[in-house]
Amino acid sequence: MIKMAKADYERILAHARSEAPVEACGLIAGTTDGVNKDIKKVYILTNTDHAEEHFTLDPKEQLAAVKDMRANGLVPLGNWHSHPVSPSRPSEEDKRLAFDSKASYLILSLMDKDAPVLNSFHIEGTDAYKEELVIE
Repeated sequence: MIKMAKADYERILAHARSEAPVEACGLIAGTTDGVNKDIKKVYILTNTDHAEEHFTLDPKEQLAAVKDMRANGLVPLGNWHSHPVSPSRPSEEDKRLAFDSKASYLILSLMDKDAPVLNSFHIEGTDAYKEELVIE
């Protein structure tokens, strides 16, 4: 299970809406007991591709985020990105680029403007498994 504060969800949603139709992206950090993950901080990063169907995290911002995680005693838990016009599920490119099988990959679909959908996935190779995501 992965837990996220409602305020962090709202922050991701607001940023993704402001970036649409370009994919928005960032990192998540927090604590874990090896099974459960608790997101304590969400990082908003720049999609250097400025593309509608893929993203690349800005490397300088990514490094700064990792330094901030370490300084605050947090561990990297994964990343998040938006799908402005497609469902909340990993694309073939998302699977191909998912190099860390321990990471959680959060995907926010804005396909239905009135009902955004956020899901978390565990990805190993070409297989993606939905993780239980609790927003509180």
